Amino acid sequence: MERKISRIHLASEPNIAHFLQVSWEKTLESGFVITFTDGHSAWTGTVSESEISQEADDMAMEKGKYVDELRKALVSGAGPADVYTFNFSKESCYFFFEKNLKDISFRLGSFNLEKVENPAEVIRELICYCLDTIAENQAKNEHLQKENERLLRDWNDVQGRFEKCVSAKEALETDLYKRFILVLNEKKTKIRSLHNKLLNTAQEREKDIKQEGETTICSEMTADRDPVYDESTDEESENQPDPSGSASAALSKDDSIISSLDVTDTAPSRKRRQRMQKNLGTEPKMAPQEHPLQEKEKSFGGTICYNF
Repeated sequence: MERKISRIHLASEPNIAHFLQVSWEKTLESGFVITFTDGHSAWTGTVSESEISQEADDMAMEKGKYVDELRKALVSGAGPADVYTFNFSKESCYFFFEKNLKDISFRLGSFNLEKVENPAEVIRELICYCLDTIAENQAKNEHLQKENERLLRDWNDVQGRFEKCVSAKEALETDLYKRFILVLNEKKTKIRSLHNKLLNTAQEREKDIKQEGETTICSEMTADRDPVYDESTDEESENQPDPSGSASAALSKDDSIISSLDVTDTAPSRKRRQRMQKNLGTEPKMAPQEHPLQEKEKSFGGTICYNF
């Protein structure tokens, strides 16, 4: 059986402390036993489940909500002290209590009690229960205190381990960071060297391409200049011997020779003149033969031979 003892003050006797005990078997909704005492006399009564249901109907409240209000007023003592007001009539042994809501109040419940013939026994039972409850609560407090101390030791142990783990974690992070920095620097160095290598390769390739372009341009310029250099300049054309001029010079020389021969030797010159005139009369003029003479001059290296 569960029970709850609380101290209350009646509205009619606010300076005198009264004690109220509520006990029940299963739940408060299934019914309970109420015991009321002022330290000299005692009254008791039983409230059945049907009476609780009747009170809930009279209050136009749901049974569960009404039971919650009974628990707050008689068992829990929830809320301020002036929320619930208790009254008891010793002549009629009528106990009732009200709930105050701002400026209004309504009766929450009422019970008919019976006076106990031996109140000392009831009071002694209440005192024993209070002492047992105090001892039980004290034992619980001691147990809870020991449990708290154990938990505090465990917490200190866990905190120490946690601090060690944090220190080890920080040391590991520092070590890993240093290694990471080394690896990163190595990677940066490799990347930088590879970049420089690629840059040098690109520059060398660019130089080669440039040199090839310059070589190509030079070869093209040389190829363009060759026909120009093959041609003769004005000075060279002046210095070079003209085959037609040489032929005419040779002919003029021959004429001079012939004329000179005609002067020095009269007899042979007449015969020779006649023979030459005969040849001139039968053969074509010399102008068309200029080209064959030039070809002969080229074939003989520019040397002209005449046979008379």
